[in-house]
Amino acid sequence: MAAEQAVHLRAATRGSALALWQTDHVSSLLAGAGRARGVEVTVEKVVVETVADARLDIPIWEMGGKGVFVKEVQAAVLDGRADLAVHSGKDLPAVTPDELVLAAVPERADPRDVLVGSTLAGLPVGGLVATGSVRRRAQLAWARPDLTFAGLRGNIATRLAKAEEFDAIVMAAAAVDRLGLDLGDRVVEVLEPAVVLPQVAQGALAVECRAGDDVARDLLAAIEHGPSRVAVDAERAFLAELGGDCDLPAGAHATVDGDRLSIEGLLASMDGHVVLRERRTAPVTEADGVGRDLARFLLDDAGGASLLIR
Repeated sequence: MAAEQAVHLRAATRGSALALWQTDHVSSLLAGAGRARGVEVTVEKVVVETVADARLDIPIWEMGGKGVFVKEVQAAVLDGRADLAVHSGKDLPAVTPDELVLAAVPERADPRDVLVGSTLAGLPVGGLVATGSVRRRAQLAWARPDLTFAGLRGNIATRLAKAEEFDAIVMAAAAVDRLGLDLGDRVVEVLEPAVVLPQVAQGALAVECRAGDDVARDLLAAIEHGPSRVAVDAERAFLAELGGDCDLPAGAHATVDGDRLSIEGLLASMDGHVVLRERRTAPVTEADGVGRDLARFLLDDAGGASLLIR
């Protein structure tokens, strides 16, 4: 790109406080990358309301699971209203539409979940935990079979406002950190992956653009964080091999150390009575293959395929 060139991009995003923060963060990264090249990059937000945001009375898994938060945002890029789309990585389906490309995964934030209102050990017998995630529910039920559960949907502020109605609620650590939320005197416990394995790509941002948009792809490549991309690619490959939008409780967490990748995957029954976990390591160049191999092991060798028959 020539010096002094100016580029204006339109970024499609949901309208929640967290989604707007994420888009502002990506905009800041793009502006910085542009300055390093002598290019002025400005980003305009295109706010898109999704059906999932409007219908808080329906559990996510009943609306189709992964993808319900991103389809309308992707459509804004596909029909030309926007040049790129900023998503929470955990909301993105495992398969990207042919016309789009996952052009950037910036540096990942904390992928873990947090329990707000109590520690896991401190919950009373039969304690009521609110979460809209079958993945969180199944793993907490495995760890504490006595717990009871309630659904909880809405933006971060809405969920926190309802927290007093339950013994605890579950949230993503990255959401709490990114919004700088003041949780007051609430008890907060970070749930380590050994207790609750995160959702695929949780804590990561995923930025898509049209496959043929060379200008956007070039700029977005400059804000990519290599280790985060490798980890997210491995986790997404794991989910894709499970069946893309598998509505069973599933999670994966990958880490990168030098040229080595480690990934742990999970598949569980809806009630948490069955929880299958396995870990694999491989060179970072084999992220896709090791993610898929891990999923095939859980399905074929560990008996996970039987969970799909319901």
